Amino acid sequence: MAARRSRMSGDFKLRKTLRNIHATMDNELVGVMREGADQILATMRQLIPKDTGAAAAALKVFVSKSGLNAEIGIRGKRDTQRFFYLRFLEYGTKGYSGTLYRRADKNAVGGEHTNNRDKSKMSGRRNALRARDTKNKSDGSTFYGKYPDIPARPAHPWLRPAKDVNREFVLANIRAAVSRTLRKASMGAGNE
Repeated sequence: MAARRSRMSGDFKLRKTLRNIHATMDNELVGVMREGADQILATMRQLIPKDTGAAAAALKVFVSKSGLNAEIGIRGKRDTQRFFYLRFLEYGTKGYSGTLYRRADKNAVGGEHTNNRDKSKMSGRRNALRARDTKNKSDGSTFYGKYPDIPARPAHPWLRPAKDVNREFVLANIRAAVSRTLRKASMGAGNE
């Protein structure tokens, strides 16, 4: 799954203040954010369905220098393309019956119209690039055509439950670190 940027609060003034504090003194946010992200990552690795374990091993954590942003999950273009199927594991699939799509059309012969009819006999301008031959190709046991019978797959959520299980613990730690950092900054403590 693509990594998402999360905000610890909607208060942009607080974020700006914490970013300025980070530039002038050491804050505790980076360590607390890293600890929370690692805990969520461990839960994700426990919950993700494993076949070879490659997807669980590809999950990564990134915490920004200021500690205000953390990304957990599949990171990078190569891993996103390689593990594209994780979204199907998370949300499931609805399946496909393999039947032809048909809709009522008064102008069609026989009162029925289908977009996946055999267009090989069409000639002239009507058989341009968009009107390709759509024959159903099958040897009886193996399907080679455009209308396969794909079963529905149930959802196996692992991304959202990992966040939900750890949410209260991580938010409590972040709130405590923010209050300690703001208290330390208000007392005028410099770099330690």
